[in-house]
Amino acid sequence: MGNAELHSIHVHPVKALRSQSRREAVVEPWGLAGDRRWVLIDDEGKVVTQRQQPRLALATAELLSDGDIRLSAAGRAPVTVPVPVPTGTTMLDIFGRKVEGVLADSAAHEWCSAYLGVEVRLVHMDDPATRRPLDPEFARPGETVSFADEFPLLVTTLASLDALNSLVEQGDHAAEGPLPMNRFRPNLVLAGTTAWAEDGWSRIAIGDVTFRVPKMCGRCVVTTTDQSTAERGKEPLRTLGRHRRFGSQLVFGQNLVPESPGTVRVGDPVTILG
Repeated sequence: MGNAELHSIHVHPVKALRSQSRREAVVEPWGLAGDRRWVLIDDEGKVVTQRQQPRLALATAELLSDGDIRLSAAGRAPVTVPVPVPTGTTMLDIFGRKVEGVLADSAAHEWCSAYLGVEVRLVHMDDPATRRPLDPEFARPGETVSFADEFPLLVTTLASLDALNSLVEQGDHAAEGPLPMNRFRPNLVLAGTTAWAEDGWSRIAIGDVTFRVPKMCGRCVVTTTDQSTAERGKEPLRTLGRHRRFGSQLVFGQNLVPESPGTVRVGDPVTILG
């Protein structure tokens, strides 16, 4: 593990839309700066992701200055969405938990609804320091998270992806492989580890920033979605079910909670602290 390093950084300005690669990123208590601060909701206030709408993989949200975003997709004129003024909040449902957010302007709702062909609204998390506490089973006092599934960051390793792809190649749906890392929508990808080494981590440092490793990441149908076509297959869930089942979860990657703010950069050394 002496040569482990940060291989790539990925920010998802709008949850479920295409990620953007970065050479460096500021680590805030609730995740990477600009990551998953926006989310789509349906007419009942429930969060909309690639689980329901795989075509979200083909839309891009570019992070602009001051947190504004520009939405774009093939065949559609892009639209710039400013951070809304928090004059009031709306309640949304993210996997059964109620969270407050601020609605974007009507042009954003119209663009997203027209793209998907269903009525949706775009919501911004105005105050990530207070809006959504972490699951108390894994949290320390005051810890919060953006609109990410569960935890502030997700880390994966190239070695584990190589090992998984070797298993996919031996399975019934070998033609679907090899799978790219973007199927797993990580924030941080590490190089120079051994396969599945992350299973045993409890604390790590990337450069000068330290992280707690509270929980393995259970995977869902989004991983079967080709991020360049929005088509779905059987992998990697079929192979994870055979080789990476931990209790009721099919696992790939680890969740992270920052222990201190800072900046991470591609090439930063990775140190296992526990």
